Amino acid sequence: MSRRVRRPLAKSGGRGSERLKGASAKAAGPGKVTRSSGRGEAERSAGERWQGTRPGKPPRAGAPRNSDHPAEKPAEPAPAPLPTKVQTVAVSADEANMRVDRFLEARFPGLSFSHIQRIVRKGELRVNGRRADSKDRLDEGDKVRIPPLKLDTPKAAAGLSEADTKIRDELRKMVLFEDADVMVLNKPAGLAVQGGSGLSRHIDGMLETMRDAKGQRPRLVHRLDRETAGCLLIAKTRFAATALTGAFRHRSARKIYWALVAGVPKPKQGRISTYLAKEENEEESIMRVAAHGDEGASHAVTYYAVVETSAQKLAWVSLKPVTGRTHQLRAHMAHIGHAIIGDSKYFNKENWRLPGGLQNRLHLLARRIVIPHPRGGVIDASAPLPPHMLQSWNLLGLEADRFDPIENAPEE
Repeated sequence: MSRRVRRPLAKSGGRGSERLKGASAKAAGPGKVTRSSGRGEAERSAGERWQGTRPGKPPRAGAPRNSDHPAEKPAEPAPAPLPTKVQTVAVSADEANMRVDRFLEARFPGLSFSHIQRIVRKGELRVNGRRADSKDRLDEGDKVRIPPLKLDTPKAAAGLSEADTKIRDELRKMVLFEDADVMVLNKPAGLAVQGGSGLSRHIDGMLETMRDAKGQRPRLVHRLDRETAGCLLIAKTRFAATALTGAFRHRSARKIYWALVAGVPKPKQGRISTYLAKEENEEESIMRVAAHGDEGASHAVTYYAVVETSAQKLAWVSLKPVTGRTHQLRAHMAHIGHAIIGDSKYFNKENWRLPGGLQNRLHLLARRIVIPHPRGGVIDASAPLPPHMLQSWNLLGLEADRFDPIENAPEE
């Protein structure tokens, strides 16, 4: 079941109803990061007026904070001791709706992703007496059976091998923003975020080279598909991991993506609302549009806005996901008939030829992330177009610094 809401453009006249056509305010430049103590208005009524308007930038309630002089840090809670024998723990209210793997990462900092996957795969971790999958979400009061755990031996920074030093330096080159608690990386297209079948190189594994003197390693806060480039949020401390994970859970994080799609969506701004469910086949798994009540179906909402077009054959689209389902943006754009260029899973338009000079790679960028900083203020990071998308933008004559009409789309 799906629904696309069409809203008429606001009549021109007042400042709040200025037409988008011809708007040329500059978007945030590539790699731009700001930190402020305020956030733009997010009232629900924005959903009724964002289409066809050119809003100003959200007001900032205070001067940008200098990350070189951070505020005094509150004491961090001591990490839970690793169980030396089987134990059963109850899920607290603050941990409700967390994924099983996130729950373990939060409870036991330093526990490697591979170790978590191993105990889950072997059925050693159970929730309310049943085998759990790492992606299962927990409810308050759930009883989690945890087997004996063992931390990986921390690697001292001074003792890194030449290969690990190169990996750490490679990560450093990806950094868009960093302070004592948080990093935002510009993940390259083609580099996996986590390990999987046949994958030995991924961001999660590379982070092992960045353990601090206490053996604490940076940890993932969210994921991006392997072929999606752009902003990837990393927590450097347990305190930050808990706060940032909570921000995603409570939808306090704002994410904006850029994509190049086939055709031009009509209307040029809209809301896509469907239920998505995973469908397994012999070769791969994909997300399909499902009906409310179908097994495994989750509600997914995306706002989209056309920024610029090329000969009515291609469109640069800005996307704001409200929910964070697997492959949500890719499945949603295919669902409305405008699949993302280079998407090997969801692009199924017959007799459609890629324009000459464009690479057949996924044209999807996690352009910007705005999220409350764990210690106050706001992290606001933007990633530049990856090389293959920049090439396409140049070939098609698209202006990467155009005003982005998705800026003031609703947050829900």
